Amino acid sequence: MDKSHLMLRTIAKRVPRPETSRYICTSCRHLRPQIENPRYPLRSVFRRQQTTAQPGDSPGFTSVLDNPPVLIRTNRKHNKFGLALLAAIPVISFGLGCWQVQRLGWKTEIMARFEDRLVRDPLPLPPVVDPSAIKDFDYRRVYAKGVLRHEKEMLVGPRLHDGKDGFLVVTPLDRRGEFPDSEVNTTVLVNRGWIPASMADPRTRPEGLPIGVTTVEGLLREPWKRNLFTPVNKPEEGKFYFPDVAEMAAHAGAQGVWVEETMRNDLLESYRREEKGIPIGRAPEVNLRNNHGQYIFTWFSLSLATSVMMWMVLKKPQSGISRRVRQNKEW
Repeated sequence: MDKSHLMLRTIAKRVPRPETSRYICTSCRHLRPQIENPRYPLRSVFRRQQTTAQPGDSPGFTSVLDNPPVLIRTNRKHNKFGLALLAAIPVISFGLGCWQVQRLGWKTEIMARFEDRLVRDPLPLPPVVDPSAIKDFDYRRVYAKGVLRHEKEMLVGPRLHDGKDGFLVVTPLDRRGEFPDSEVNTTVLVNRGWIPASMADPRTRPEGLPIGVTTVEGLLREPWKRNLFTPVNKPEEGKFYFPDVAEMAAHAGAQGVWVEETMRNDLLESYRREEKGIPIGRAPEVNLRNNHGQYIFTWFSLSLATSVMMWMVLKKPQSGISRRVRQNKEW
């Protein structure tokens, strides 16, 4: 080898190579991906230099993961007001059921007493009836003779009968001819029955206005009680929405005695009377409603159902998902 080639090799070994790369700048060498595992060269991690201190670098730092786990129930607690209300419902409904049992006994006893009075023979109505004694003779069959004063007739209504609109005909019965020696007023009020609204004018029903002495057989009834929703009567206008016995007796000049005329329960006879305008009287039977048995079943069923519901709420077993692990209360 000649001397020129030997000198070039010597110079090349002594002169250091600049640390350069054809792919990346030497000043950005710290950003170059570093391969941690040679077996997986594609898995690289960028490591950046930390410029600020992190909370985890402090020796006194405590992570929420360092605290022990706390077991808590995830479902909500029962509302005290709701539990009190749920506990009161079965008690109140049971009390109402017991009250309806008493009402059923009371209503059954009254209906039995009225039925006993209906099977007895009718009594003649005395000239003067003590209003305080009418309660003991309610639903008692009576009969009276006298003259019906149609000029003082009063219509109470409107009233429905078999789905048809109409009125109750109330006529004073003058009994002075039957008691000529009596110095007191013997006139009583007679509820003759129902007529259709189309025959409210007496001139349209002459066959329903008997003349002369008439025998009326009916039931002696206790004066009715007005409810809050019934309109007020207007006697000066001849409008009566409710049979106020005392008011109607004062208007007609009669005793405060109410007799409901009865008739045989015959459908054909009712059609004939309706066609001719003859008042349709009531049947001699007790027509009191007795629904207390249904009320007893309703209240006791409600009490039982709400009691079972309350037991299920209080004794409900804890399921597997009703508890959760919460790592820290301050999470």
